[in-house]
Amino acid sequence: MSGNLKGKVALVTGASRGIGKGIAIALGEAGALVYITGRSVNADDSINSISGSLLETKAAVEKVGGICIAVTVDHSDDRQIQSLFEQIGREQNGQLDLLVNNAYGGVRSLIDAKGKPFWESDLSLWDACNQVGLRSHYVVSHFAALSKSVTTESTIIWDGQKVQVNSRELAIAFSSLLFFLALHIDTDTAPFYVCLS
Repeated sequence: MSGNLKGKVALVTGASRGIGKGIAIALGEAGALVYITGRSVNADDSINSISGSLLETKAAVEKVGGICIAVTVDHSDDRQIQSLFEQIGREQNGQLDLLVNNAYGGVRSLIDAKGKPFWESDLSLWDACNQVGLRSHYVVSHFAALSKSVTTESTIIWDGQKVQVNSRELAIAFSSLLFFLALHIDTDTAPFYVCLS
């Protein structure tokens, strides 16, 4: 991938491992300055014995020639999310061109509930699967749209769908609409948030 994102600022939430890590590496390789978030700063901090860390992702982005800024954020804490956008606003003079909502905290809970009908699982399974996931994606989009960090032509990635927003007001309306639609999604085409047995 060539430097077609030179001069762009990107944020990838949940970039300690998996898809988020891969997206961060690709964005860095393409020339974007990439902010990454997660709870696991180094391998010793990995949550629930799930491998990967912010420092490993940062090193991988830098290995392909990218610039990466790792920020420890617990996406279940709205104040930490708000602080993230304040930091990006200060450090990048209000520029944020690409937002990838990828943070998800329900992996361990889903693994533990595998093979069990949802009605036999504790009700806390819902919160474990949606607090850092559906809700935090909405909160991140909300603070991105409200912050001075969103440029006049920014992009929000929501469940793999790329959406251009041409103003902060449109981004706010869009993130609210996505949240509403996510609550009323058809279970035949639902993203991984819907757990059926």
